[in-house]
Amino acid sequence: MTYDLVLKDGEIVFPGEGLAKGSIAVKGGKIAALLSPGEHVEARRVIDCTDRLIMPGLIDPHTHIGFGDKENDWLTESRTAALGGVTGLFSFWRSDDLGAATGPWRNAALERSAIDFGFHFGVTSRRHVAELAALSQRFGVTSVKVYLMYKGAAGAAKGFGEVDDGLLFAALQAGAKIPNGVVGVHCENTEVIPVLREPLKAAGRDDLKVWDEQSPGFLETENVFRVSYFGEKTGCPVNIVHMSAVESLDLVRRLRHRNRPPIHIETCIHYLSLTRDADIGNIGKVNPPLRCQTDVDGLWEGVRTGEVSTIGSDHVPRKRSTKGPDIWQASAGFPGIAQILPVLLSEGWRKRGIPLQTLAAATSRNVAELYSVPNKGRIAPGFDADLVVVDPDKETTVDAADYPSHSDYSPYQGMTFTGAVQHTILRGMPLVEDGALTTDIEAGGAYLHRAPQGETK
Repeated sequence: MTYDLVLKDGEIVFPGEGLAKGSIAVKGGKIAALLSPGEHVEARRVIDCTDRLIMPGLIDPHTHIGFGDKENDWLTESRTAALGGVTGLFSFWRSDDLGAATGPWRNAALERSAIDFGFHFGVTSRRHVAELAALSQRFGVTSVKVYLMYKGAAGAAKGFGEVDDGLLFAALQAGAKIPNGVVGVHCENTEVIPVLREPLKAAGRDDLKVWDEQSPGFLETENVFRVSYFGEKTGCPVNIVHMSAVESLDLVRRLRHRNRPPIHIETCIHYLSLTRDADIGNIGKVNPPLRCQTDVDGLWEGVRTGEVSTIGSDHVPRKRSTKGPDIWQASAGFPGIAQILPVLLSEGWRKRGIPLQTLAAATSRNVAELYSVPNKGRIAPGFDADLVVVDPDKETTVDAADYPSHSDYSPYQGMTFTGAVQHTILRGMPLVEDGALTTDIEAGGAYLHRAPQGETK
């Protein structure tokens, strides 16, 4: 047999399992064979991976495509993702009428995205809950998100007037009826925040640390309890997205029980690498806020043990000009999809000794399993040939100008990480070669339809 591609003689990282030296043969977009070191086969192309890591392509579970330049975000952000070894992403999709708007948004992505993509539905109204079962099957979306930060006045300012505990409970009831369904929740008690915020504003505070002080970690943790408890009562698996506080992790440890629905935890790279003391000013504003070093260290231990099962970027591709004029008026969120792997390799593997297979699981296999993505996230025959080749010793210094993203800044600007993406391969197609986008990169991304039946076009 002649293979299409062979990644030859690298250190293969099997997510959740271990490492082994060898080669990977690809044919027809799939992993066709795993070969022993030095084993020779015929192939149309061979990439020498000596002294390189071969990892599964990353699947970013948490992005906000369309929040920058909606017309072009799929083009710019998917290519930025590929430069970071990301071969798939999930983006949160909100619309008053999900049934009418989801198809066109999916089609826009198919026309522009260089990587595979899927959606989480944003539930902000009773209508969404009522339509969820039909929408899930029609569009193959098994995951939804409820935004507890949009309760009351905070939600009204965004045009959301129905977000309350009743909507949360109803969404969990509906999610429990979706095959393989999971309900993600943004946990942040916005009803208490004004009590803390107003004195701080009155004192003239305008610094990054104050964003954490006006919404401290215990306001996340309080919501985590409510979500987990309601999840138990409705029989629905829940996912605490972008967990930022170690107190929240400690609570989930106490609440988990083998006879109860799962409580999944996702965190993001900024909660593993940045703190409220970072010298980045307003660009570090994000919800939930950046916390203290003790939270960073505690969340890393959750990653080490597998209690934190998925890691994303919460990528928001807005311009630097939206991050002012002060901390109170600055937009929340920042870009980061291309920095997932460098951060994890430097801060997790190099600095803390967290095994590569654990990090790979949190960015590939666990994501695919949580969100019911077939044929993704593992390095095994029959799985999609989504792979990233990494030079573990080459340094990566972040410069926003090196990426095609709509966003023109980075909270990691000037930071140097050890570990650099050399090749990114999607279903056997090279997207990145020698650290640069291929000259013929195109919109080859596929939609990740996850329901067993329904609309596929």
